[in-house]
Amino acid sequence: MALNITQTPPSASLAQSPIIFTLSSTQDTTNIGFQYVADLFFWTGSEASSGSAKYVLTKFPNASSVGIFDFSKILNSTLTQLAIANGSNVTFFKGDFYTQWLTGSAYVTGSTHTISDVYKALDGYALFQEPINQNIFSKTPYWPLMTDGPVSQSAFDINIGSGSVYVGNAGTSIPTRIIYSGSTGNGVVNVSGSTATTGQIAQFPMFPSASGFPLSTIGLTNYSVQAYSGSTALGSSIYFDVDCIQKYPNVRIKWKNRYGQFDYLNLYGASQETFNTDRKTYQPQIGSWESSTLSYESYDTQIQPYVVNAKQQLVANTQWLPEDENDIIKQLLSSDEIYWVYNEPSTAVKPIAITSSNITFKTGVVDKLIQYSFTFDIGQNYKLII
Repeated sequence: MALNITQTPPSASLAQSPIIFTLSSTQDTTNIGFQYVADLFFWTGSEASSGSAKYVLTKFPNASSVGIFDFSKILNSTLTQLAIANGSNVTFFKGDFYTQWLTGSAYVTGSTHTISDVYKALDGYALFQEPINQNIFSKTPYWPLMTDGPVSQSAFDINIGSGSVYVGNAGTSIPTRIIYSGSTGNGVVNVSGSTATTGQIAQFPMFPSASGFPLSTIGLTNYSVQAYSGSTALGSSIYFDVDCIQKYPNVRIKWKNRYGQFDYLNLYGASQETFNTDRKTYQPQIGSWESSTLSYESYDTQIQPYVVNAKQQLVANTQWLPEDENDIIKQLLSSDEIYWVYNEPSTAVKPIAITSSNITFKTGVVDKLIQYSFTFDIGQNYKLII
């Protein structure tokens, strides 16, 4: 063919990082004003429902005579829903590629069109040193669980929350169940997906008090979770120690990780809430200036507040952490969606925003014991103002 796609993204990509198509043509490249053209289609719902093109992108050939298109900026702009509102935030996309060049003052289009396969964009991002267009299942040893771990975590018997497993086609085996192995026995939760965007990611109970958790919590001291396709294990398992001693009230948070799903952390060191007010005042004119005589009332004031708002903050400390928590805490600091899970085992959450802009990461070799402190602004101020 005269027009070839020489680089394509994987079946599923993380939309905040490059999603690259590279085109090469063996014809017409010497024509005046030669350009590569991409009609970008994206949609949600059924995989087969592409509709019409949403954007047209053009590229002049680079020094290697190829055109390189990055769809990530556009596709990322379509993933606007919060992760807590849409657990399967996925967009389908494809490209229709062709060429054009100038004839006189008008562009003419080449006769060859090359249409790509259908791909998926997820709300997430890649990391440096991950290659461009790397398969998503190569990014974490726990895939199809959508987390970077770590392998060993802690839980309380009152903790709730769901993990996420990718049940769409990412170019590897599709999971059919989650197997739990624990001190009180084994259990299974079946998972399934569909070809619609709403069915690409499934939720499963991650913690003891979550609805549908398949293990007995009486005497539960530890358990692990792992995805399976039939009887074949997929990826690595994640192990949980069930803690039962809390010197301080537990603060539990969850945040959107780099796969667009939630990770959790128990901060059961010392914690406290603070309440700060922000007020502005003005000096009003007092007295009966519209009456026949001037007087004033005993309750008149010369300092009148006109804005009084209250901001609430949460300061929480971790207990001693293993060093492999450091990488996941980087994702917490980078997250745009964080929640305080409170009053467990209910499902109540409060949105919070981390105010800690930098942390000096500790290592077990140098610091021996690792502990961090975080300050969060609570996203719901005391006054309800809409």
